[in-house]
Formats: sequence, C-alpha cells, structure tokens
Amino acid sequence: MSRYTGPSWKLSRRLGISLSGTGKELEKRPYAPGPHGPGQRKKLSEYGLQLQEKQKLRHMYGVNERQFRRTFDAAGKMSGKHGENFMILLESRLDNLVYRMGLARTRRAARQLVNHGHVLVDGSRLDIPSYRVKPGQTISVREKSLNLSVVKESVEVTNFVPEYLNFDADKLSATFTRLPERSELPAEINEALIVEFYSR
Repeated sequence: MSRYTGPSWKLSRRLGISLSGTGKELEKRPYAPGPHGPGQRKKLSEYGLQLQEKQKLRHMYGVNERQFRRTFDAAGKMSGKHGENFMILLESRLDNLVYRMGLARTRRAARQLVNHGHVLVDGSRLDIPSYRVKPGQTISVREKSLNLSVVKESVEVTNFVPEYLNFDADKLSATFTRLPERSELPAEINEALIVEFYSR
C-alpha cells in the first residue's frame, strides 16, 4: 500500500488528531469532514477503535502500511513492552528527528529535506527518511543548505526540542543522546490498542 498523499487536514479531522502537530486543522472545525461530520458520530466497535488508533499513529509518522508492520514486528523482538518499543522505533526515524530538531515545521517537510539530501548523519549525506538513528549519532544540515529559508524560518518558530536531542542552534546540528521514554512520546496514542489490532 502506497503512502497517503491526499488532503492532510481532512484526514486529521476524520481521525480527530492534529497530524501536522500545529493543531490548526481542528481549530475551526473540530469534527469529521463531510455532511455527517457535525452530527452524532456512530459508536465504533472494538475493532474500529483499534484500527483508528493504528491509523492515527501511522499517519502521524507518515509511514506506509508495509513499513509500519515491519517496524511493529522489529519492536516485538526487543526486550520490554511491545507497544512502547514500537513507538520508540518510529520516533528514532531520521525524518522524525529532523522534525523534532525544528528544522522543518511538519514531518512531511522533514521527509522532503532528507529526500533532497540536505541532511547529514555523522558527517555523511543520507537521503533515507526511514533510517533508524542510533544513540550517539549526530544529525546536521549540509553546509550548502545552512542558508535554506525553509530551515531558518522553522528554527526561528521552534520553541521546544526534546531532551533526548542535544541541539546546537548555531550549527543546526543535534546529537541523539538516548532513546526517548514513553512520557516523551505522543500522549494521545494508546499503543495497547495497536498491539491488540495486530495480535488478532
């Protein structure tokens, strides 16, 4: 299944969550799109709730179904809680960490920066958004790309960088110091429902 490329605001309203992280999608109309959106919503079955939770997380990180399932299976081979490990692996993706550094306003924009070769990992150019960054590795912007207006504007408006990233705003680089804890990951996701969905 290919990656979703349709209208992201409609998708955010359908899932009831801000996929861009800005919250703008739900400001004016915090209900599902379409003629039946503002009215009473049909109660979801247990399967429906599990599926919705999976779709929330999948679209939040912009991952296609095959990659999502592969990451879920990899998390199951790690020690600890399956659901937490799964979210930690998604959070460790290169495109997500570029977004967390504040180099892009959305994960979609971060993925584009990586795809276009503007990002270095340990000094080497890397254009694979799904690359899993390991603790101790350094993410930086290529020297030729330091003056990109998109990056500069994004860094100016970013007021929060997670503690697991040691960010240098002058050099536009960050060291991934450790794996994130569950309290630092999206609180609106109930990962237990996703584990239940795939365990059917």
